Amino acid sequence: MLSRLVRPYKRQIGTTLEVAQGYWRSIRNTMEAFDDLLAMAEAAHGHLCAGQILGVRMAMLGCRRLGIDEPRGRDRKRLVTFVEIDRCATDAIGVVTGCRLGKRALKFRDWGKMAATFIDLPGDRAVRVAARESSKDIALALHPEIENKNQQQMLAYRELSDADLFTEEWVRVTLAPKEFPGYKGDRLACARCGEGINYDRFIERDGERLCQACANPEDRYYQPV
Repeated sequence: MLSRLVRPYKRQIGTTLEVAQGYWRSIRNTMEAFDDLLAMAEAAHGHLCAGQILGVRMAMLGCRRLGIDEPRGRDRKRLVTFVEIDRCATDAIGVVTGCRLGKRALKFRDWGKMAATFIDLPGDRAVRVAARESSKDIALALHPEIENKNQQQMLAYRELSDADLFTEEWVRVTLAPKEFPGYKGDRLACARCGEGINYDRFIERDGERLCQACANPEDRYYQPV
């Protein structure tokens, strides 16, 4: 079975390693060192895993495509990031980009996909990066001597080129004014429960402005006991 799996990737593996060597040389001076970013991601997340490596590399690629060299420094107000999964990679993406939910610069869409879209606000452009399903097979072909899949993928994901790990596409993302970081909207109280509602997140019904929970109690994530 292993020979059948490795055969389609034999030629690709040789090319992959050559491309990866060139990749690391090309980015050496453009952003913080990969290992430094990975150490920061590990500290923030609590452990190191293949998802962390994917997340760091995904964010580095997105920033590089947008010409953002210092996402947590001088470029910190340029970037908004949409993530599509609540797994390990998302923590790593937040570390590299500096985008946070509390800063309204990190947007979560629960699509269950290992993907993220990086938006350059001043440039009005965005790139979506998604992990390839084939990367796990290539990791197995590269390092069949490693039995532990996580360890196998962690090593391979360090070595593989961006093209082997990810697909990428230029996309358009339309952000409403209230979705921008720093937006200052009116605050009002729900007409039923009295709790405050920020950023126009109310629903108007029968002349009342209601919070999401009061407007649709059957859909709220909690139920009173």
